Amino acid sequence: ERVFRLEIETLDKVREGVNGDYVKAAELLFRCSGKVVVTGVGKSGLIAQKIASTMVSTGTPAIFLHPGEGMHGDVGIVRKGDVVLAISKSGESEELLSLLFYVNKIGVPVISITAEPKSALAQSSYLVLHTPVDEEACPLNLAPTSSTTVALVVGDGLAMALMKKR
Repeated sequence: ERVFRLEIETLDKVREGVNGDYVKAAELLFRCSGKVVVTGVGKSGLIAQKIASTMVSTGTPAIFLHPGEGMHGDVGIVRKGDVVLAISKSGESEELLSLLFYVNKIGVPVISITAEPKSALAQSSYLVLHTPVDEEACPLNLAPTSSTTVALVVGDGLAMALMKKR
């Protein structure tokens, strides 16, 4: 019951904060002439994989790029015309920030999903989708639970908006 309550409360809080940036994100993704490159590390990376898969299933060209692999050559998949969707609760994951240094250098816009709107990730993003998380459902408040649920729902929302626009 506690897990359901905490994750639902987190979803409700994020839903209340949905603003024009979410619409701008959907519009940017819709106008993307290339592909959506979804990225994240750890549990956020697993959520990024699912979001990329959902986008592909619903008609949006998308691919998952692991930041570690990206920094060992796979970043070459990112091209002008693409949009990067970066997921990180803290917005301070070193591997992700290293990848985004290159992405920003070539001028590819970044949309971030993060709980920390003043993070390094947010500062290197064109658009920030703020997903505040007061408490993870983990009894130690450590394991990503509420944060991954909300990132997944935001990603699903973007995928469904794109599918509907298409």
